[in-house]
Amino acid sequence: MTPSESAAAVRPVRTWAVDDLPALDFDPLLTELLTEEPVARIRLPFAADNEAWLVTRYEDVRLVTSDPRFSRTALLDREVTGMTGHMVASKAALNYADPPYHTQLRKAVTRTFTGQSTRRLRPAAQATADRLLDGMEETGRPADLMRHLHGPLPMAVVCDLLGIPDEDRAQLASWPDLILSSGPGPESSRAAKAQIRGYVTRLLEQRRAEPRDDLAGELAEALGEGRISGDEAVSLAMAILISGAHAVRNNSANMVWLLLTRPELMARLRAEPELLPRAVDELLRWIPHRNGVGLPRIATEDVEVGGVLIRAGEAVYASYLAANRDPEVFADPHDVDFDRTGTGHLSFGHGPHHCMGAMLTRMESEVMLETLLRRYPELRLAGAPEETVWQVKGLIRGPKELMVTW
Repeated sequence: MTPSESAAAVRPVRTWAVDDLPALDFDPLLTELLTEEPVARIRLPFAADNEAWLVTRYEDVRLVTSDPRFSRTALLDREVTGMTGHMVASKAALNYADPPYHTQLRKAVTRTFTGQSTRRLRPAAQATADRLLDGMEETGRPADLMRHLHGPLPMAVVCDLLGIPDEDRAQLASWPDLILSSGPGPESSRAAKAQIRGYVTRLLEQRRAEPRDDLAGELAEALGEGRISGDEAVSLAMAILISGAHAVRNNSANMVWLLLTRPELMARLRAEPELLPRAVDELLRWIPHRNGVGLPRIATEDVEVGGVLIRAGEAVYASYLAANRDPEVFADPHDVDFDRTGTGHLSFGHGPHHCMGAMLTRMESEVMLETLLRRYPELRLAGAPEETVWQVKGLIRGPKELMVTW
């Protein structure tokens, strides 16, 4: 038995409850594992009779998320200890695909996620932000930014992207939260997925009959040419709609809450507005934007990671949150530093499953922050920071309400 095999054989199993943490506190278990046990055995809340590996160091996370010996497709035939009691994404989704099939699916929407497309959407996003904040001012102070900005703007942008008519958008608003829950909730999740699948199916049928230059049109074109199936087209559209609306809403609100509770950071952005793109990137690195981890991968052969032998067939989770706090890569990683340069963060993932919407997410966050800074020189929380109400049992962390005055 080699040293790596021996270490794996006696490694204890950590039970990771993934409890809701206060505000934007970083998970203490991830900090501990980074320092003491960067390749660890864990058991998550669901299917707790199983175990999995968790890697936390930057280089190990990059390896696991890019090496073809770690498969997402292999998850389809497995029950692995996890954060949810139900499958969040469709089995036809990108999340469960490996290259070259995964590459084929992504090509169906490549045109939509270019820098040119993001620049084209920015004026509409800015106009929406201004319209929403006009409405907030009419409502009066104090006001909930989740209701008036962070909720509706990302939904509007992703609906603009897909080409969803204004009159249909209200019915979509609650579905992402029902689907992206870490609690058991399989019935509500299944119902929401069925509703959104039905809507997207009808939208794609309409685009096949009446082509348009939007994401639904691009998917309908790929479907008509036989490059993807109907299930694949619907799954892609659903994934973009759900994750785009949910993740950007919460993460942009996290950014604003942090700035409102760290006046020195807010003051610097007001004094140096040109720092905003770099500041957004640093906030993306620092903010623990999710609870726990996402989907694991299955080792298809024996692989040594961080000096530990992972056997074929074993499940491996990779924590992007922990990798973003790796002191071997980021100096003073627990500090927010708008002057930070060098190695890029992993908040959008790595390897084949790197987020397609990274540029779009950055654009939306920049628009929201810039607009708030410009319009409200006296923007502040309406109460004490500890009075902010946070969501519970969500895969993505964020405020439930963000009450402000100005």
